[in-house]
Amino acid sequence: QVQLVESGGGSVQAGGSLRLSCASSAYTFTNYCMGWVRQSPGKEREGVAARGSDGATDSAKGRFTISKDNADYILYLEMNNLRPEDTAMYYCYAGRQRVGSGCFGKIITGQGTQVTVSS
Repeated sequence: QVQLVESGGGSVQAGGSLRLSCASSAYTFTNYCMGWVRQSPGKEREGVAARGSDGATDSAKGRFTISKDNADYILYLEMNNLRPEDTAMYYCYAGRQRVGSGCFGKIITGQGTQVTVSS
C-alpha cells in the first residue's frame, strides 16, 4: 500500500525559504514517480516538480528543488526566495511515470501542507 506523509509547511516572509518533506516507502520510490503540486483558492492545481523512479528530477520553478534523502525514503521540496504568489496548499503525490516536472497516472496524493508567504 502506497502511503505519503507530508510535513514542513508554514508561514514565511517573502524572500525566505521552506523545505517540505514527504515520507513514503522504498517500494514507492523504487516503482513510482513522486512529485509535488500546489493549489491556491480559485486556481487550478499546478505541477511544481517531480522525481522519477530512476532518480531523474525536473522542476517547473527555478527557485524550487526536488530531491530524495540519501539515507531514508523522504522526498523533499526545497523552496527558496519565496514570493506571496507561492502561497498555496502543497501536495505530495505518486504516479506511474515522470513526464517533465509532473507524474503521469496519479496513484495517490497526500493530505497536503499549507505554505503561506507574506509580503
